[in-house]
Amino acid sequence: MKPPHAEAPDTADARRAQWLRTLALADPALLALHADPVLADFRFEPLRASETGLALVRARVGGGGGRFNLGEATMTRCVVRHRAPDGQVVAGVGYALGRDARRVERIAQLDALLQRADLHGLLQRSVLQPLEQALAHARDQAAAATQASRVRFFTVQPEQTS
Repeated sequence: MKPPHAEAPDTADARRAQWLRTLALADPALLALHADPVLADFRFEPLRASETGLALVRARVGGGGGRFNLGEATMTRCVVRHRAPDGQVVAGVGYALGRDARRVERIAQLDALLQRADLHGLLQRSVLQPLEQALAHARDQAAAATQASRVRFFTVQPEQTS
């Protein structure tokens, strides 16, 4: 059985899930650097102020077997509303591990703006692409560090018996 995210269709929901993932995984300082200049021009109303709580983390045996409770993680969430000049109202959500309320507010605000077709391209270029590049670079560095410490057992000489 394939996991549900293995073949994500190219739908609006899948695209939104992808940008929310990018925003949640982004370095908080880098997120602030790219988001703050854009967000300064817009107004938002809090629907649900930032709140911190615990989320139950579940895992599967062997990655695909039976589920079990792994533990709890601290998580912060927020919901904001943005009213566009044309009267369109959109709600943005932000979720991230940890206790950084301002970070989650930025995520929710960007989520609301990314749902506006007139701003999506600008935000894609100025915020999401730099964050995705930084995440890819961090993944490449982690992979290189792992590769450097990898043990290659095929180079070990077999014992000689005489």
